[in-house]
Amino acid sequence: MKKGQISIKEIAKLSGVSVATVSRVINNNGRFSEETRKKVLDVIEKYQYNTNAVAKTLRMNKSQTIGIIVPDINNEFFSTIVHGVERYFFERGFSTFICHTDKSPEKERAYIKSLDAKMVDGLVCISGQEEIDDSLLSRNIPIICIDRRPKTRKNISIIESDHFDGGYKATKHLIEKGCRNIIVLTKQSNLSPVNDRIKGYIQALSEYSYTFDPSNIIRIPNHQQFNVDLTKEVIQKEINQGKKIDGIFATNDWLALNAVMALNELGFNVPGNVKVVGFDDDTIAKYFKPSLTTIRQDIKKIVEQASSLLYQMLTNKEFAADKKHIIVPVTLIERDTS
Repeated sequence: MKKGQISIKEIAKLSGVSVATVSRVINNNGRFSEETRKKVLDVIEKYQYNTNAVAKTLRMNKSQTIGIIVPDINNEFFSTIVHGVERYFFERGFSTFICHTDKSPEKERAYIKSLDAKMVDGLVCISGQEEIDDSLLSRNIPIICIDRRPKTRKNISIIESDHFDGGYKATKHLIEKGCRNIIVLTKQSNLSPVNDRIKGYIQALSEYSYTFDPSNIIRIPNHQQFNVDLTKEVIQKEINQGKKIDGIFATNDWLALNAVMALNELGFNVPGNVKVVGFDDDTIAKYFKPSLTTIRQDIKKIVEQASSLLYQMLTNKEFAADKKHIIVPVTLIERDTS
């Protein structure tokens, strides 16, 4: 165990006493023997824990810390959100534990347990999983889920982009640009944002009396989603099977950019032969050649909504936000690929 990282529960365990006894010793309040006091203080001294912080946490049941769970810190959308939330809370006297799960359910569960042991006051969760294992939490703390609607038993608040409208806008744009055979390029995922984007695609087809063909939803394995060769292989296979593709809606920008490069290698002109729309408006979308038409998520608004909502839940006992669901509008950014 590293120094400075011990929790209240661990102090109690190492001292052989209860958490309540540790609280009495730190606050010098209540009955305990000199032997017990020495055991507890020896553990605290050994691990160099800030006893003032411990005492304050126990007295107020607040640690002035929050946890952020993020599935992929290399993802520009996620990293920008994490940076914004961390800055918001730092300016208000909160420390932040940032936990990168690398989309691993095992790591996510381990981090939830770790954050609970550190007695964080609340969680911001951008989960890479379909379900948050809230049974790992020993306390009923507020949870804000960003851009995910996980299956969970606890009451949580959700902040997300209007993914359905994004998928609808992207597909409508392709249709209005003359596309008649539009495929969706996506990753293998059952997360709510991807599902909603596909539902928006289907809705746009329906409104324009296009027939929806489930085989037009092309899923690429997650670990290979940025692989241009694989994207080329997938598109080539569809063409070889007789599919006449003139429009591609990719559910993230990197898949869209892969598609553009793959199409170029296959001899197709973008946007002459095939038009492409992505999703997210990552920085590269603007500077890639040809620049990418995409759906922009309002990251600033997402950060503002999520941070202010969690802050109110932490600081205002009368504020009730259970099951609050905020949907942030998205915008179509038209560039050279359409």
